[in-house]
Parts: sequence; C-alpha cells; structure tokens
Amino acid sequence: MTNFTFEGRSALVTGAASGIGAACARWLDRQGVSKLWLIDRDGDRLAEHGLACDVETIADDIADEALWTDLEPNLAGLDHAVLNAGIGVGGAIADHSFEEWRRGMAVNLDGAFLSLRACLRAMRDKDAQTKTTQESRRGSVVLTASITGIKPVPGIGSYGVAKAGVAHMARIAAAEVSKDGIRVNAVAPGGVDTAIWDSSKDFRAGVSAHGREATLAAMAATTPRGRFATPDEIAGEIGFLLSDQASNITGTVLVTDGGYSL
Repeated sequence: MTNFTFEGRSALVTGAASGIGAACARWLDRQGVSKLWLIDRDGDRLAEHGLACDVETIADDIADEALWTDLEPNLAGLDHAVLNAGIGVGGAIADHSFEEWRRGMAVNLDGAFLSLRACLRAMRDKDAQTKTTQESRRGSVVLTASITGIKPVPGIGSYGVAKAGVAHMARIAAAEVSKDGIRVNAVAPGGVDTAIWDSSKDFRAGVSAHGREATLAAMAATTPRGRFATPDEIAGEIGFLLSDQASNITGTVLVTDGGYSL
C-alpha cells in the first residue's frame, strides 16, 4: 500500500459537507494531516465528520469575496487545498435564463477563482517568508472540474462552461506558480454518486418513480464501466495529486470518468 504522508501539514477543502469534499476531508484525516479548514454553506453537516485532526469549520458561500478577504490572513502556512465546491445548474443554452446562468457561474467559476487566489497567496507568501528552496517547498492544489467541461453534453448549460473554465484556470495557475514550488492540478470526474444530482428535475423524477439507486444504476449503465464512481474513489485520486508522490505533476486535468468520454 502506498504510504502518503501529510503529517505536520495543513489543508483546506471547499464543498466539504458531503460528497467528494467530505470524502477528501476523511482521506486527509486518515493520512495524518494536522489541520483542516472545511468550508461549506451547510455548517451543520461540517460539524458531523468527527475527524481526529484539528478542524476549523466555516459555514459560508465561497462566491462571497468577503469570506476570502477575512480568511486569507489565517491561512498562513497552508500546504494543500481541494477546491471542490459547486452546484448543479443545467438547461439548453437557448433556454437558459441569465439568472440561472449567473447563479451557476458565481459558485462554479467565480467561487473557484476566489478560492484559488486566496490559497495561492497563502502558499506563495509562506514560501517567501521561510525562504525555502523550490525542491523543499510544499504547496499543492487540486480543483474539481468535470468531464462536462471537456466533452460537450447537451443540456448541461452553465455548469459545463464553468467547469471548462475551472480546468483551464488550473493549467494557467500551474504555469504561473510552478516557479514558487506550488503545483496546481484538476480532476474531471464523470458520474459520481453525490447530492449534486438532486438539483436535476429529471433525476428527481426518476428517483420518485424508481428510487435513487435504480435511477443512478440506469444512468451509469450507459458508461463503459457500467457504474458511477464513489466519492471515496475520487478522493483517493485527488489525494494522490496533492501528495509528494505526484511531485512532478502540475497543470494536469485528470479525467476520471470510467470511460464515459471514450
């Protein structure tokens, strides 16, 4: 078994109340991370994780710049970040209301930018203050994009457009901060069994008629592997990209879609 070492390190996770974000928090805790900042609008669920490490929970909206203005000074020494928060928004482009378009872009792209900017500043400033060499610096970020930001999917609306932006933002950031010893990557999941599906009217109708498990199974049957990923599977891949095991990987968008995009 690969030994991932996060002892003595800190990490920030957005969208940490459930799904991939919660799985990442648990994964990092199991690897011995010392401090976690967990951010989500659902503060009650953040408090239910029962992690062993030092945890600071923040119930807030990642698209609110004031959150990051207030938090950034407290992130000194940040080592790792999982920028995962997002909401489901869909609809054909011709039928998309501007209100829904902006609601999705505000969280899925603007919020990702605000999160990334604050984390990169904290990591860059830490390195400047400690005057460490590039080889010994610790700083890695993984953003959650989506296969819908790579493969055009009709009806995905602003969600796919925002996630395409997240993927390219990760690559641009990687090119900018690699000289500072900071790595930036993204993952592009396909179907994952998380609560984001609940925002889909068609999914809710399927659940009402057939149940959640049967609806997910029917959707997954169209993919090569015939099943959706679990949040824990995606968390393990994110953890690898965060870790020193991936020290030569930056600017990569890891497609983890069970072959959906083939």
